[in-house]
Amino acid sequence: MKAADIRAKLLELAAERGPDKTFCPSEAARSLSSDWRPLMEPVRKEAAQLVKQGKLVCTQRGKPVDPLLAHGAIRLSQGG
Repeated sequence: MKAADIRAKLLELAAERGPDKTFCPSEAARSLSSDWRPLMEPVRKEAAQLVKQGKLVCTQRGKPVDPLLAHGAIRLSQGG
């Protein structure tokens, strides 16, 4: 799976939800492959890049976190 495809899917999901709604990174992985679990690490890596660029926001329990450092469930949303 190409990194560009993952980034595009993450941004697409964020745009579909709008600025006030979040989504789980697994939604991106599931939409890209039926064997989605191996994609979770690449999805988090690409999400981290988009967070650094200000294109996505990553939270855990409502607080901003780094997608690569957070353990457990995270949520993504459209950046500001």
